[in-house]
Amino acid sequence: MLTSGQRARLRSLAQKEEPVTQVGKSGITSALLEGLSSALERRELIKITVLENSGLEPREAGEQIARGLDAEFVCATGRKLVFYRRSSNEKVKHIEF
Repeated sequence: MLTSGQRARLRSLAQKEEPVTQVGKSGITSALLEGLSSALERRELIKITVLENSGLEPREAGEQIARGLDAEFVCATGRKLVFYRRSSNEKVKHIEF
């Protein structure tokens, strides 16, 4: 569980990031979760976009994805979602709090 200070730090880091993918009309699939998990291993912090045709509200999509990835749902800003999970790969530059 992230503290409010950690969450604020991650939000500020995510402002510079471009979304890695988007959730479209096919919704949250296992292939999407696998791709996001791989991205989290490489980056630790990712941003995605939830398209309007997905039929999902951003916050509910964020909570579902976080559960599927065993990651922290940092925030939803409009239709953009931010997720964090510490990488088990030691070659990755870890985000320090």
